[in-house]
Amino acid sequence: MKKYLLDLKVVSVEQLGERHVLIKLTHDTQLPEMIPGQFAELRVDGSQSTFLRRPISINFVDEQRNEVWMLVAMVGDGTRQLGSLRRGNFLNCMIPLGNGFSLPHTTDVRPLLVGGGVGVAPLLFLGQRLHQMGCQPTFLLGARRSEDLLELSLFQQYGRVLLTTEDGSAGEKGFVTQHSILADEHFDHIYTCGPKPMMMAVARYAKANGIDCEVSLENKMACGLGACLCCVENTKEGNICVCKDGPVLNINQLLWPI
Repeated sequence: MKKYLLDLKVVSVEQLGERHVLIKLTHDTQLPEMIPGQFAELRVDGSQSTFLRRPISINFVDEQRNEVWMLVAMVGDGTRQLGSLRRGNFLNCMIPLGNGFSLPHTTDVRPLLVGGGVGVAPLLFLGQRLHQMGCQPTFLLGARRSEDLLELSLFQQYGRVLLTTEDGSAGEKGFVTQHSILADEHFDHIYTCGPKPMMMAVARYAKANGIDCEVSLENKMACGLGACLCCVENTKEGNICVCKDGPVLNINQLLWPI
């Protein structure tokens, strides 16, 4: 897909919990076509210590309002600077980058979307697309505590939402791969994004049960175009740049010990 370098206008910055913000962006003209699983490289202006763009998953595309949403975890100087943006500011974005999740060819499937922490971000857009197709996605979302669960009311618009928290403050206590639904029901396809240990556990479950599974990798990235080689992942086909050949990969391509 064609890539664009755009100055997008900030529509709003919404605080979600202690350290997450939802940034909604728009443009004078129609935003480029985007697919679930792709990401953007956001330029950080006004920081004395941040020189590289920050890769952020595309959280959602509101076609009626001509908006693209970015869910940002403020964990360092760069992302905190992004969180300080205000309505009317402009944010320089390279968008859309990478590939996306594969969509089923029929609605007669049972997709499971598994996310942990801010890794839930690309699953909202994916869930909306699956819902538009006529599929009935199930979301399995995990976090350390209830306060860290993000955008639940939005996820509930597009499918059934199941929760786990490590402290038991919402949903079932434990990790997503310990949720009872995995023993009680069968799914045809699994999509997952989040911390690597979580994704590896999901991939292990999918492989053991013969379920097709796609993961959205979160390797460290700099250029977003496959030039700097800092996001290389060793696969069965050799080394690939996650920013260019990913971030979405089928687990059958990976060399993970699962």
